[in-house]
Amino acid sequence: MDLLIKSLVGFVVGTLIGMTGVGGGVLLLPILIFGLGVTPLRAVGSDALFNFLTKIGASIVHLSKGTVRRKVVLALAVGSAPGSYLGVSFLIHLRNVYGNGVNRFITIAVGVLLICIPTFLFFQKKIEDRAAVRSPTMKSFAWMSLIGLVAGFLVGITSVGSGSIVMMMLLLFYSFQPKVMVGTDIVHALILTGVTSFLHFRMHNVDIHLVGGLLLGSVPGGLLGSYLSTRVPVPWLRRILCAVLLATGARMLMA
Repeated sequence: MDLLIKSLVGFVVGTLIGMTGVGGGVLLLPILIFGLGVTPLRAVGSDALFNFLTKIGASIVHLSKGTVRRKVVLALAVGSAPGSYLGVSFLIHLRNVYGNGVNRFITIAVGVLLICIPTFLFFQKKIEDRAAVRSPTMKSFAWMSLIGLVAGFLVGITSVGSGSIVMMMLLLFYSFQPKVMVGTDIVHALILTGVTSFLHFRMHNVDIHLVGGLLLGSVPGGLLGSYLSTRVPVPWLRRILCAVLLATGARMLMA
């Protein structure tokens, strides 16, 4: 029964990801904490590993199609890898000092991101339309590493935003074709979630059985969601989903 519930959660999350494109971390983490009763610290580590594994296939596809700017990925990873290390180390420090108080900190941090990220998603299309297509310079590569550092730290402490936060910040500096932006973002997210999940795994913050159960459902769910995405009003579904996430974020801040 326990495996069935985990698989069902994975199926629902996978379906929503396939239909709307909204990131797995922002959808799954509140369910793990409030729905399945997983402690926030273990939920963050397990969510990071889940996100890493679910991005492998998409990354391979984008790399094979040439829709990835490798230099941009490298510039982001130069900042995000140490940023993730700092984030996870910060959580370990809080756990050592405050014990279970670290879980309250994680809940607040996730709540803030669940308000910020859906707000960005509401206006993502307008931001993309205004973003000029311009090539990166050495100066912008330095800024990208800084973006990676900030994103890596946030993902290290929450596992949320490996794709959406980076995409939002990148659009402030330059834009490629949408498929290139998506491919570059996904491959970098693969690296970032890989580093983050490894660090959490070393700190015993990952529930392998939980991740396995989620994956059993998320794979067919993702396939179903991709099929339904051309048959349902996705823009309206995204808006409803963002509204639910905003309410969830507010709920986490008041918990």
